Amino acid sequence: MSFFQNGYVLIALSTAAVYLFIVVALRLFGKSEISQLSVTDLVFIMLLSNAVQNAMVGSDSSLSGGLVAAATLFVVNFIFKQCLYRFPRFGRFLQGESLMLVYKGKINTENLRRAKLTQDELLEAVREHGVSSVSEVDLAVLEVDGNISVLSGDFNRRTTRTVKKSRPPHGQSKNQQ
Repeated sequence: MSFFQNGYVLIALSTAAVYLFIVVALRLFGKSEISQLSVTDLVFIMLLSNAVQNAMVGSDSSLSGGLVAAATLFVVNFIFKQCLYRFPRFGRFLQGESLMLVYKGKINTENLRRAKLTQDELLEAVREHGVSSVSEVDLAVLEVDGNISVLSGDFNRRTTRTVKKSRPPHGQSKNQQ
């Protein structure tokens, strides 16, 4: 029997192909698909997983077939993570780069368009960070993982506070200070 006629090898190859296809498709269709899940995004992901299940395992609905598919997903994901870590150019190609969406209260409409985000989605992210208006935002960035980081004047005040030590330095008692 040929190596490629083995049912489990076919499951592993099909699963890896589906994984690669979905990674590329998510890259092409935008980062917001991952981080800001709406109801339609959740339904999309559920239907997508159901749609590709048969492509991965075929007619093999056995426990071992499912375990081979799951193990393949873990292995391929691990390999991808290692490649992203070891080859930064590959990571930038696959994940893209951060996009500045707001700078000093001004929306960068070109980057908003490139990120396929609406102004309403940006305003929602700003409010989620406790900022009431874009004019109060010093910097908003769409990160490579699809999250939007928002920095405002309040952020600067919070990070410049000093922290008092609650314990004496190592080896000293409170009486020795």
